Amino acid sequence: MDSDSDEDRLSAAEQLAGHSPRAAVAALAAVACDETVGDEVRLSAAEQLAEIDPAAAAPACTAIARDGSAGDEVRLSAAELLAEHHPREAAPACLAIASDGSAGDEVRLSAAELLAEHNPREADPRLPGYASAPFQR
Repeated sequence: MDSDSDEDRLSAAEQLAGHSPRAAVAALAAVACDETVGDEVRLSAAEQLAEIDPAAAAPACTAIARDGSAGDEVRLSAAELLAEHHPREAAPACLAIASDGSAGDEVRLSAAELLAEHNPREADPRLPGYASAPFQR
């Protein structure tokens, strides 16, 4: 990962926003979904994407949240951003974090709480539609 080129890609995508929002959306989505780009740059791209086109941010946020190689806090931030704009689509992202044994306990707990807040049927085994047991040790 070359952080200068990551920043350059993000900067170029930002500049497109004023001239061609559609092109900016595509460029920001490409940066946010690229696992070779630094975590913070990916998250920044997803945040800007949510400002321009919240619907287009969902796949980018999901990609970041489900990326086990991304930092725990970045993954959680992406899941929170997803829950803010698309609460129903946040369940798989939250479950991925909550069930990831390599993620920190506090992050896993936060993801489970986010899941319960926005998708109670996915989080409560007593309700129909319960996805799976998110915590396995």
